[in-house]
Amino acid sequence: MTGTDTGLDGSPYQQYLYAYPHKTSYRPLRPRPQLADVWRAESREALFLYVHLPFCEMRCGFCNLFTRANAPAEQVTDYLRQLRRQAERVADALGDDAGHARAAFGGGTPTYLTADELTELFDIATTTMGARLPGVPLSVETSPATATPERLAVLAAHGTTRVSIGVQSFLDAEARAAGRPQRRAEVEAALAAIRDARIPVLNIDLIYGIDGQSADTWRQSLDAALAWRPEELYLYPLYVRPLTGLGRRAHGRADWDAQRLALYQQAVATLGAAGYRQESMRQFRRADAPVPDGPDYCCQDDGMVGLGCGARSYTTSLHYSFDYAVGVSQVRAVLDDYLARPADDFRHAEFGFTLDGAEQRRRWLLKSLLRAEGVDAAAYRARFGALPGDDFPELGTLAERGWADDGGLRLTPAGLARSDAIGPWLTSARVRDAMTGYVPR
Repeated sequence: MTGTDTGLDGSPYQQYLYAYPHKTSYRPLRPRPQLADVWRAESREALFLYVHLPFCEMRCGFCNLFTRANAPAEQVTDYLRQLRRQAERVADALGDDAGHARAAFGGGTPTYLTADELTELFDIATTTMGARLPGVPLSVETSPATATPERLAVLAAHGTTRVSIGVQSFLDAEARAAGRPQRRAEVEAALAAIRDARIPVLNIDLIYGIDGQSADTWRQSLDAALAWRPEELYLYPLYVRPLTGLGRRAHGRADWDAQRLALYQQAVATLGAAGYRQESMRQFRRADAPVPDGPDYCCQDDGMVGLGCGARSYTTSLHYSFDYAVGVSQVRAVLDDYLARPADDFRHAEFGFTLDGAEQRRRWLLKSLLRAEGVDAAAYRARFGALPGDDFPELGTLAERGWADDGGLRLTPAGLARSDAIGPWLTSARVRDAMTGYVPR
């Protein structure tokens, strides 16, 4: 067993395990492997292309992403130029037989770019990397201040199938308390512009657990979001992390866990009654929403290619990226280093984590278990030659607690609510030790 019952008995809000292993477990790769060697034996016909833009118009108080606020225009220009150089080397390493089944532009805020800069970004993704846009599902992140008609027109023209907007709260006072000053009118205008652009899927991000938030104000935000009938909603419990704006303030309430759990349960009931199907602890999808057509992609099995300073790439046995930082000065230092690199540096992997057979099995399990549909035992056995319960007998503990059924392979509603404790509990000792050794900066 990798975790302990004590970990499960603690806070249900320990860590969001959106990727495994966590980026804080990455270390410098020495010697640096050649990307051509890293990808040579990999299946490359159905890759996920992720492009990272590390720029925002503001740094939200809860944000620990790799991003810089209000970057000078010349740095954005330099970044796009360097991004193309990186794309040329990465495309060369992948070879002519590489294909992309999915794509996403994230950050940061990709729509921090001007319309002309977005057009250049699409040219990098299509002409240089070979992604079919339009042609494969593409998700792009935006913000209320940058979701303007001229930018959205560029996204629509290139076949964007999903736009995700971080609203967090429809109440101005709550948004300010979360370190995101914005006006409700600006939010509504941005949502109207997204709908006018006729992009098939609108996702709205909301946060619960903000100081001063109550069941009534949470209902107001949920109702305001539902008024736009978004195809998806992502609901995030607030975390206060080191080196963030909120992390520099005194924060903490004795009843915070209970409050977040109550607001989560309120949202599950509200969205269920409104016709939304729960896909994970955070993701809710309207039951009648269209699913964009595209090639098959399996996040447990297929690779991901990341471009940009804050992007990660995933192969079967190596996850890699550039350096990671949160603090303002350190982010700028990492960004400056990226911009100064000679082009052939991009033929190598810099920081990463090598997954042995046990870690590959654990990643496959976690990427499945924390979804509402749970673990496909037959698919796991076809991939690894064993049953999940044989490799992970601790799954029985989840079933005993009523947090999973099917022998621990599918989380119950109570288990989904505790995803942010179950994920860390199942993290291996090797990954946990590496994360513990990471010094936030």
